[in-house]
Amino acid sequence: MSDSFTYFERFEDIADLPNDGILSRTILNEPALRLVLFHFAKGQELTDHTSATPAVIQIISGEVHLRLGDEMREAHPGTMVYMPANVNHGVFAKTNTTMLLHMLKSAKLPQSAE
Repeated sequence: MSDSFTYFERFEDIADLPNDGILSRTILNEPALRLVLFHFAKGQELTDHTSATPAVIQIISGEVHLRLGDEMREAHPGTMVYMPANVNHGVFAKTNTTMLLHMLKSAKLPQSAE
């Protein structure tokens, strides 16, 4: 990776999809953004939970049921969802699925010396 940018050509090359279970791997952790790549085997579930930071769910491959607050949505490759902090959500993998979670952190800018 470069010092000036981070480039991912194929998420499928980062980790193998498990035959059973859920694999999560942090692939970027910067002051303003944390990227977590998830691989779900068919039938696996992340039960309802919240996040203290705003987040974006991006479905890379597969099909999932997304629980967003009180709503259920079907998601597939190309689906993206923005969630403010503290929104209750959950994921159920209908098929083997790769999902990218973008956790938006508040960037702390350096203080200028005065």
